[in-house]
Amino acid sequence: MSEKLTELFGSDVFNDATMVERLPKKTYAALKKTIENGEDLDPSVAEVVANAMKDWAIERGATHYTHWFQPMTGITAEKHDSFINPTSDGKIIMEFSGKELIKGEPDASSFPSGGLRATFEARGYTAWDCTSPAFLREDAAGVTLCIPTAFCSYTGEALDMKTPLLRSMEAVNTQAVRVLKLFGHDKVKKVSASVGPEQEYFLVDKAKYLKRDDLIFSGRTLFGAMPPKGQELDDHYFGSIKERVASYMKELNVELWKLGVTAKTQHNEVAPAQHELAPIYATANIATDHNQLVMEVMKKVANRHSLACLLHEKPFAGVNGSGKHDNWSLVTDTGKNLLDPGKTPHDNVQFLLFLAAVLKAVDLHADLLRVSAANPGNDHRLGANEAPPAIISVFLGEQLEDVITQLIETGEAKSSKTGGKLSVGVQTIPGFMKDATDRNRTSPFAFTGNKFEFRMVASSMSIATANTVLNTIVADVLSDIADELEKAENFEVALHDLIKKTLTEHKRIVFNGNGYAEAWVEEAEKRGLPNIKSMVEAIPAFASEKAVTLFEKHKVFTASELHSRAEVMFEAYAKAINIEAKTMISMAAAKYIPAVIKYTKELADSINAVKAAVADADVSVQAGLLKEISVLLVEAQAALKKLQAVTAKANDIEEVEEQSKFFKSDVTPAMAALRAPIDALEVLVAKDVWPVPTYGDLLFEV
Repeated sequence: MSEKLTELFGSDVFNDATMVERLPKKTYAALKKTIENGEDLDPSVAEVVANAMKDWAIERGATHYTHWFQPMTGITAEKHDSFINPTSDGKIIMEFSGKELIKGEPDASSFPSGGLRATFEARGYTAWDCTSPAFLREDAAGVTLCIPTAFCSYTGEALDMKTPLLRSMEAVNTQAVRVLKLFGHDKVKKVSASVGPEQEYFLVDKAKYLKRDDLIFSGRTLFGAMPPKGQELDDHYFGSIKERVASYMKELNVELWKLGVTAKTQHNEVAPAQHELAPIYATANIATDHNQLVMEVMKKVANRHSLACLLHEKPFAGVNGSGKHDNWSLVTDTGKNLLDPGKTPHDNVQFLLFLAAVLKAVDLHADLLRVSAANPGNDHRLGANEAPPAIISVFLGEQLEDVITQLIETGEAKSSKTGGKLSVGVQTIPGFMKDATDRNRTSPFAFTGNKFEFRMVASSMSIATANTVLNTIVADVLSDIADELEKAENFEVALHDLIKKTLTEHKRIVFNGNGYAEAWVEEAEKRGLPNIKSMVEAIPAFASEKAVTLFEKHKVFTASELHSRAEVMFEAYAKAINIEAKTMISMAAAKYIPAVIKYTKELADSINAVKAAVADADVSVQAGLLKEISVLLVEAQAALKKLQAVTAKANDIEEVEEQSKFFKSDVTPAMAALRAPIDALEVLVAKDVWPVPTYGDLLFEV
């Protein structure tokens, strides 16, 4: 495998090497200008590219192509068309035109639009994103040519996750280049957001998964008592990978490598049955496409191994949930990482300016970052002692915090702390240079050497929105910086004053301590930092007057697009909780309560049988257990009736924001009230009677 890997990698991708091989030089040069410089694509160029792409795909066994896009569902969508066209002699030829490459037409009213499209207004367009390479996907349907695209309405509004991301990439590029020109970097023509998203996931046995309606319908266990052992021994994290999981990971890597996804790191995560995959960095839109592919391929490969891949943020109560750490930085087309502090960050004024810009952006727009990571599943994860708190703060580490403290207090930074040499006290183990600062796993937005790690993003989410927000808020601050420095009479003095002023005004966002501690909640409140605990509370920020001004300024979202997305998010929340509530009602009524009633009859029959056999026999154990179970059974039935009532009431509410709030305030507590007695019954009722696989079955039997 190692010898063949260089040939295997990207073999299913119409990448740069393939284009050099198959496109005429002039066509290739014209396409590269469009990809790298944003120049308009000539239709004649598209025609040649389409024909070459078709020939390449057919040689690899493809019969169909699809415009692969990312609607506001958070997952991908596709409509397959074959390459066949009939001829006059009753036969067919294989054709694929430039027009078919550039434009597709799915039904826009059938996807979430938040009011942008009425049901009767069906026309929508997919448009080729030539900056993200086409790829081949092989499955039961055969081989399909997948063309990454954007998706918009007939009137031009973005109906997807990709279009705003591409707009935000243009915004941060424009403003970063403006700032760099002030430093004399005239050779820099482009600055790209570079992203590396880590993906956490659970693997469970497929047969057991199929016996759990809650996992099938909602992606998480709505009932379930903790087994005797969870993650308290810390023996799963980075532990030896089980054979069945290792076999899965091997095939997963191969499938991803063929698609050009740079799957790099794999390991067991903290919770039992939990794992992680991390890629090498790519530009933000390609990283987004790749992460969507990672999630799709994870699920498909799991099926082949009789496993189920769970991407929900909290599939099991009582053990760690899953997130998606979004590692973000800015890189020039000359190869410079603008967030690399170098060996002496105190002397690197360009780095300090970009650092100050990020701090200001995060401080001013913490609410937008919070909503960019909001989904129903993340409400169960954020704020717990396993994931970043719901309060946005920035971890810089000792070295950078010391540098900015010097700047704020004295007006200049004269030194940077170094890591020094680390020795473990064993002569046969060589010493090595340690980093200048430790890491902080409790921080939602942490500087980790030459990038920021946004750790709040939910495991099942597209990373598009988080990076759209990050790009835009940083672009906005860089725009203000460029405006101020471009008119400065003395650039050096103005630059120094601006860095000091920005760091002083926004130092409140920096926190290097324990984000899990209750003291931090109190401290954050004193600092004026928002603590947005739920998705429902977070959504309004997306359509606020401040957000509209910001996104319209940089042409990332229009006001109508923002309001539509807020509407879509409220709808998504309400629908997700409604599905969970109805699933709980169904499982309690059709599985749990009947199973418990059956068991109580067995207990009662046992009591009567023993008494009949031995008149004065002591049946206090059976009687006590029967009474305890009967009390919980009554509690469960009452909670079931309450959940049925509040769920029905929620569905009678027409206004989606109010409905979402009601699901949060009334339905979710009723769900918790039903879960409590059922979970208590699980540890009392005989295992052979219990109607579904338990946590122990799911978490430890893979």
